[in-house]
Amino acid sequence: MDYTIRAISADGYVRGFAALTTDLVQELQHRHLTFPVASAALGRTATMASLLSLTIKGKKERITLQVDGDGPVGRIVAETDGESKIRGYVDHPDVLLPLNDKGKLDVARAVGKGSLYVTRDLGLGNPYQGTSPIVSGELADDFTYYFTSSEQTPSSVGLGVLVNRDKILVAGGYMIQLLPNAPEEIIDQLEEKIGKITSITNLLAKGISPEQLLQQIMGDDTRFLDKKDTKFGCTCSHEKVKDMLISLGVEELKSIVKEVGEAEVVCHFCNEKYQFDKKELLEIIGSLD
Repeated sequence: MDYTIRAISADGYVRGFAALTTDLVQELQHRHLTFPVASAALGRTATMASLLSLTIKGKKERITLQVDGDGPVGRIVAETDGESKIRGYVDHPDVLLPLNDKGKLDVARAVGKGSLYVTRDLGLGNPYQGTSPIVSGELADDFTYYFTSSEQTPSSVGLGVLVNRDKILVAGGYMIQLLPNAPEEIIDQLEEKIGKITSITNLLAKGISPEQLLQQIMGDDTRFLDKKDTKFGCTCSHEKVKDMLISLGVEELKSIVKEVGEAEVVCHFCNEKYQFDKKELLEIIGSLD
């Protein structure tokens, strides 16, 4: 069972988030038929969304992550709400690339250079968006840079997805953030402990839990504050798609009826297909006339 946790160090200077997201990333792979490097890129982004889900306070708030690079996978998007329901997609899921010089999936090449965006929508009509450049394409480094530079919160992010063809073996990650007035020795200790973590996926594959991962970094006396199950969840529905069709206007809908006779709308986030036959389209047109 996937879940995300939030914790604070015993001295109150460090907060941490950790998540296990294997089932979530497997669901995304299944829905979008992602090839391994796209699975890793989308999975890392979705895991970051999972970590951020525990920073959401309001029921209507949503956080959207967008990685807009010039690499072959194109744009990567993941979105979460306060219940850790996450959805996402990648523009080009069927990208094939050779392994990098370390023998691993070349996520950096797949992502390329560009910009990263974090949008917080409080449900009040004026979303806040922060941005920073993609500094490595490995995504963990890029989110680390974003929080440190754009939100002025010194952070360290680790994200990992272990893929065997179309099967996600393990996925998860962590985010460690310094709180105000943290002394220099605390920073040094964190850097040393984080530096010893060579592979998130190796640790998770060995059975280390998100709690144990945070204790390894923040100390055995770490206090756990919150825990939520993480799961795939899309907000699309037949009614929302109908509203979208209504927004096209009478003339456009009449053109669809004349040329095609029906409409099929596919949700980017979950690949769910919504069918509207000629009768339904004519009923929508009739409601607008």
